[in-house]
Amino acid sequence: MKLANSPVEQIHVAGHDVFIKRDDLLHPQFSGNKARKFLYFYEQDFPTVKKVLGYGSAQANSLYSMAALCQLKGWQLEFYVDHLPQLLLANPSGNYAAALALGAKVLPAPVSGGEQIASYLQQLAANDPECLFIEEGGRMAEAEYGVAKLAEEIADWYQAEQLSQLALFLPSGTGTTALFLAKYFKQHELAIEVFTCPVVGDAAYLQQQFDQLCANRQWHPTIVAPAKKYHFGKCYRDFLTLWRLLNQTGVTFELLYDPLGWMTLLQTAPTLAMPLMYLHQGGLLGNSSMLPRYQRKYPQLFSD
Repeated sequence: MKLANSPVEQIHVAGHDVFIKRDDLLHPQFSGNKARKFLYFYEQDFPTVKKVLGYGSAQANSLYSMAALCQLKGWQLEFYVDHLPQLLLANPSGNYAAALALGAKVLPAPVSGGEQIASYLQQLAANDPECLFIEEGGRMAEAEYGVAKLAEEIADWYQAEQLSQLALFLPSGTGTTALFLAKYFKQHELAIEVFTCPVVGDAAYLQQQFDQLCANRQWHPTIVAPAKKYHFGKCYRDFLTLWRLLNQTGVTFELLYDPLGWMTLLQTAPTLAMPLMYLHQGGLLGNSSMLPRYQRKYPQLFSD
């Protein structure tokens, strides 16, 4: 099972040569960055654990990856969601269908709102040694274990290429991966600057996520706010246009995070006099549910 040492390739997009760290080529069940975030739970022993409690969206990459983790470890996954669409229940697809096939139980949360669900599950796990609670999207200190290994791979490549500086871009949900990458490079005094854009919320929300995981802001990555406001999970024509342009490079990207990540990279690139790297965080299974949504919203763009 390949959970480390993903290759680096180079593509040309919109006049820029960009290196791609291909974490999408890690084991597909762990959707790139989840292989890094969940590595601690995969490699460490939890002798009393029989059940994992998680929460998030029914189409979250983390749902599928947690289901794979639990199958490998012999655990039962109970994954709680705020909302389970009737269309998805009737026609399972994407990460939801794949997680069910791996034995996950996807359940309606007994309380509403992310913080309330997290608190509820934390309390359950605290009172039961057989339960392990994993935060939404792997947003927890344990994620640093695997993300530091990713940072080490990038640092080794950077040194082998004899670079003097590097700009590393990635889009952020919880910001966990970006934070622990930046922390590693700064602690090791490497001239690798991490840039990230908020996809789930705004810059203030992302900064709050960083602060919760690491109070020392000198270790934080640089947040680049998108040029315009996009609502997470909505379908935008310019996302689809850019996604199609990216796929012409021979590398397939995903439709939820990557379009905004690449927009951020391309808007920032002209201000940087250094090589560029984009972290491909996987999540391609989500395209099987995102593409039909784009087809329903923009049928004229799929007429050919």
